Amino acid sequence: MVKLRLAFLGTPPFSVPTLEALVAAGHEVVCVYSQPPRPSGRGHKLQPSAVHAAADALSIPVHVPVSLKSAEEQAAFAALSLDAAVVVAYGLLLPKAILAAPRLGCFNLHASLLPRWRGAAPIHRAVMAGDTETGVMVMRMEEGLDTGPVLSTWRCPISDATTTGELQDVLAREGARLMVATLGGDLRDVAQSAAGVTYAKKIVPEEARIDWSKPARQVLRHIHGLNPAPGAWTMAGEARLKILRARLVPGGGVPATVIAAPFVVACGEGAIEVVELQRAGRGAQGVDEFRRGFPMAVGMRLG
Repeated sequence: MVKLRLAFLGTPPFSVPTLEALVAAGHEVVCVYSQPPRPSGRGHKLQPSAVHAAADALSIPVHVPVSLKSAEEQAAFAALSLDAAVVVAYGLLLPKAILAAPRLGCFNLHASLLPRWRGAAPIHRAVMAGDTETGVMVMRMEEGLDTGPVLSTWRCPISDATTTGELQDVLAREGARLMVATLGGDLRDVAQSAAGVTYAKKIVPEEARIDWSKPARQVLRHIHGLNPAPGAWTMAGEARLKILRARLVPGGGVPATVIAAPFVVACGEGAIEVVELQRAGRGAQGVDEFRRGFPMAVGMRLG
């Protein structure tokens, strides 16, 4: 396999397996770009991103610009004399000058089956929408939002039990493998279809509250799509509960009502059984453990 001179651009934990796989494959990663350190934890101390920390462990120089729009940043990137740049959930738009600088171009690992779920939150949106399949794709980057031609694809199923966190782990691992294999191939471009385009908007806190008036499967997918973060939530009296896992069960009744023990809730159509949840300031708990410390009776209304 030809060894390439690369820059890697990424930020969250999802990106780390690809960086590590590129290094393990023998490519020369000369520089890593990541989002600047952010305040985190109780002391609000600045913490480097997951990719930044991984690059430090690999002794790769890290650059954390707030933007790539300046002539100075673009000149510095061009001066790296790259064969290619690999981008995985970086978080900044790449201007035309950046995209054009590497000899072979810039290659993005995107966690959906394009053109479905272009944009910021493709894994969350696929789970929440009830999709039965997703995957990862390596695409050649253009100025448009995830519009570039596709070079390779890996697919996997989504079930009603799948959470976003579980799916992220699978796609990160398989995406790393796919990127290494793609860079070692002949880089044949296939244009995306003009049909079936959807956009994965960023998840905002306002949409995390559970709407019990929706059908049970939609409620279930909402819960699993927001696990682990930001977490779908509901109120039980004065307590705010994050519902982390559930399953479909027979039943029905007034939406948001607990209709059976240990924790079965009626939805607009059908019902779900809560399996795992979390109270504010506490860790995740199974429903039996939760009920030992929280009064939960049949007939209780959530919302």
